[in-house]
Amino acid sequence: MATSSSRTSNSRNGAVQPGLSQQAVPPSSASLGGDLRALRKSKGLTLSELALKVGRSVGYLSQIERGLSELSIADLRKLAEALDAPLSWFFVHEGVPPEERGVVVRAASRRTLGSVADGLTEELLSPDLGGAFEVIRSLFEAGAEMAEAEERDTEETGYVVAGELDLWIGEQWVRVAAGDSFRIDHEPYRWRNPGRVRAEVIWVVAPPIY
Repeated sequence: MATSSSRTSNSRNGAVQPGLSQQAVPPSSASLGGDLRALRKSKGLTLSELALKVGRSVGYLSQIERGLSELSIADLRKLAEALDAPLSWFFVHEGVPPEERGVVVRAASRRTLGSVADGLTEELLSPDLGGAFEVIRSLFEAGAEMAEAEERDTEETGYVVAGELDLWIGEQWVRVAAGDSFRIDHEPYRWRNPGRVRAEVIWVVAPPIY
């Protein structure tokens, strides 16, 4: 799983979707709050820093994250831009049958971040960010690289579905290929796709930080 900085570069321009009007109905407060908190933390932002970016009070954002206040589409647009995430990412639950929410993720309804142009696209396979871990599908384009190592307070396991990947985990370098798996336990790491084809990796990350 790539770090937040490489997953969500500015080349996507925040990916705020023009097709969602000011009259659209935002997701439920409970599901939205938890997802906002996880996404904010994955960016390494404090509530104070995010509040400054969107021109809102810390108290207001705290209530949003705890599911105690409703969020307008206008504010959701500002938060999406500040967090460099597509606005549609927050609407994943809309149109999902009630009995499937929190249980099933249909292939066509996965939340996606990143782009081919950036070299990395990631999809959230977990139904939400409320569990003890999250499952991510990462697609690394040929030649893509995260040049600077980063460290997160997580334990992560990856399984290579296709292609190959160079990994620097702590002081160790390894090359993994289809069928291989690996673990990163609270260590700095970076990656590179040395091949000529796209690499696909399934990640399990605890706790969720997507």
